[in-house]
Order: sequence, then structure tokens, then C-alpha cells
Amino acid sequence: MQTLKAVILGTALLLSGAQGAWAADTHTSVNTNRIASSASAASSIDWAAYQGKVVLVDFWASWCEPCRQSFPWMQAMQQKYADQGLVIIAVNVDREPAKAAAFLQKHPANFAIRYDPEGRLAKQFNVQGMPSSFVLGRDGKPAAKHQGFFQAKQASYEAELVRLLRAQ
Repeated sequence: MQTLKAVILGTALLLSGAQGAWAADTHTSVNTNRIASSASAASSIDWAAYQGKVVLVDFWASWCEPCRQSFPWMQAMQQKYADQGLVIIAVNVDREPAKAAAFLQKHPANFAIRYDPEGRLAKQFNVQGMPSSFVLGRDGKPAAKHQGFFQAKQASYEAELVRLLRAQ
């Protein structure tokens, strides 16, 4: 059954380039049944735990300027929509944990933080730049992909989340 889900998800990711919100990058093939952060077993992502939720997976780094803007926005979205089923998972790709810790001191998070210093998870998502975010709908299928974070697009990012949260 998990293999079937992986094939379906992989196919959906490949075909999702036709959907407006998902970028033209059709080389993203994410098997959420096997993805885990490389930092430790404690930071692995249990995708099954998020079934029925809208999941925003955001890849970030301490040196990333737009990440400094995206964190307050994600904080606000988590606070506003968590009780409606939004889950935000921010994946740090810094090789030095102290840099991520310093970033989080200045930009605290009320959402899950995972670490991927070797970039294994980022590679599985085919991350091309920082920040990169991927949104999975309640059905676990990819719904959106964004590279970068733009203040002028905050309303459209939020509208996209609201649309997915309303979908049953």
C-alpha cells in the first residue's frame, strides 16, 4: 500500500506542473513515506501524522535574507490557521547548528523546526534556492511550490492556504 501511495504521490508531483500554483519544476519527485531529515531520528518527519492536514514545508538557511521576512509570516499563518489544520515544518539546511540557533534567537518559530545539514531532504524536494516552500493539501498531494518569499505576494500565499484549508 505504501508503494502504491509513493507511486501516486510521485506521479502527482510530476503531473502537477500543469497546476497553476506549482512551479514549472516537474523534476520534483517526493516520496513522503520515506523522507526523513538527516540530522537525527528525532527530527524525522512522520508524514502519516499529517494526513488530513495542509502542510507547508519551508526550506531555509541562516544566511537567507528573504527567510527573515518569511518567518514572521509563517508565524502569523501558524497562529491564525493551526486550529483549522495548517501545519508548518521549517527545514534548516545550515551545516553549522549554531548558525540556525542564532537565527532562531532573532526569529523565533511557533512551528516545527527540522534540520537537514547534509541536504538530503532538500535534494528529495529538488530545492533550488532559499527559501523554498512546498504545500501539500489535505489529501497529501502537492498543491503549491514557491521559490523565494515576496512581501507583495503574502496575500496570495495566504489565499492559497485558505483555499486548501477549506477543501475537504
